[in-house]
Amino acid sequence: MNIEAIQAMGMHDEVPASAAAAAGPAAASATAGTGFGAQVAQGLQDLNQQLLASQVDLQRLAAGETANLHEVMVRLEESRIALQLALQVRNRALEAYQDVMRMQI
Repeated sequence: MNIEAIQAMGMHDEVPASAAAAAGPAAASATAGTGFGAQVAQGLQDLNQQLLASQVDLQRLAAGETANLHEVMVRLEESRIALQLALQVRNRALEAYQDVMRMQI
């Protein structure tokens, strides 16, 4: 495979800034803040919303307002797994930071 063919395949993946702005303000803000810090912050906000929704489901279950126990349990398990994932990502990032700090210059 030659280099020109590989370069031609990559050109189609790029979205010009004018196309992102024409798609609307939501798409423009999504492309503007796609840095690692913004993605982490968005992930933590999503996790927080999911945990708060699970807490509300538990309160409704305790009050007897929920008719379907199965749905509540599925949402609780999803929240638990999402929290475990966030903790594992944090642990891996902390390990990587510590490895970098231990490097000799």
